[in-house]
Amino acid sequence: MIKHANRLDNVEEYYFSKKLREVSKMIASGEPVINMGIGSPDLYPSKIVIDEIKSSLSDQVAHKYQSYQGIYELRKSISDFYNKYFKVELDPDNEILPLMGSKEGIMHISLAFLNPGDEVLIPNPGYPTYLSVTKLVEAKPRFYNLSVENKWFPDIEELEKLNLSNVKIMWVNYPHMPTGASASKQQFEQLIIFAKKHNILIINDNPYSFILNDNHTSLLSIDNSKEVAMELNSLSKSFNMSGWRVGMLLGSSENISRVLKVKSNMDSGMFYGVQKGAIAALNLDKNWFDELNIKYTIRRKLIWKIADVLNCKYDKSSKGLFVWAKLPEEIKDSEEFIDNLLNEKKIFVAPGTIFGSEGQGYIRFSLCIDESIINEALKRLE
Repeated sequence: MIKHANRLDNVEEYYFSKKLREVSKMIASGEPVINMGIGSPDLYPSKIVIDEIKSSLSDQVAHKYQSYQGIYELRKSISDFYNKYFKVELDPDNEILPLMGSKEGIMHISLAFLNPGDEVLIPNPGYPTYLSVTKLVEAKPRFYNLSVENKWFPDIEELEKLNLSNVKIMWVNYPHMPTGASASKQQFEQLIIFAKKHNILIINDNPYSFILNDNHTSLLSIDNSKEVAMELNSLSKSFNMSGWRVGMLLGSSENISRVLKVKSNMDSGMFYGVQKGAIAALNLDKNWFDELNIKYTIRRKLIWKIADVLNCKYDKSSKGLFVWAKLPEEIKDSEEFIDNLLNEKKIFVAPGTIFGSEGQGYIRFSLCIDESIINEALKRLE
């Protein structure tokens, strides 16, 4: 039998990949499962966006290989978008790299900057892909714990006490997933000072800025931040385009060129029609976000009612596409709780532990569910 690569020994299949198979089997067998665990928007993209991809299909270049860097019009739209909402200036020629989703970017960045044995600072709780990709490239994960007491922001003083000489990359994610915590410009300034002091590349993963959040903040808005920082963003959440796989990486021309070396050897350019649709999305006016957030505000209030019925605590000032809820003190195991909820009430929510050990005692609800379905879940619990 052919043996698998050693790098797979410490990497598990993505939790949602496994759990959704279980949920799908239950649904296929006739069980009325309500899935409240996945952050895949159920709302449609703008009609303008859909019309644009349709009309682009007859363009002469539509079905050819595309540039690894995307068409210039897309990069210019990203640059204008960042200038408009984040007050960040980006050169569309060499400081922007379109991606087939942010997850691709996490892998490309890691391959471009990490050698086996290099250390990576990973938030706990945080997006599981930071950890799995770090392991796949044979780097060493080092967790930094986030706490409600510190408003889910890194404790810089505690980090300064560590030996950071082998740390190459630090992942941050604000607005934060899964907690919904946001970061101020002053906090981003602290991170940039820390990164420069220790010669660490810090990457902010920023796909949730426009969901229930009026304070759009980018790590790259800090003066001279491009020396040590990059930022990932995505159209998946803000424009209901998760299946389109449109992301972007932003940073200095030098760092972008390094990532491009990896990307250009691993995939081809993004489909032309998807790029044209992305351009249309990036050029929508602010009303798009306002209307989107009206819907999410209604849904979040209903999710809060469910959390209340379950005697959970939650932060009403949190941002993004989820509600992060603290289970009652007497409940010690998040995964046991969600399994019981799935089996007894046919409701699936995400256990906090899949985002790290600091997620124990928490659960995460998604807002990507129609109000009628949320009300059905509430009825089952009352």
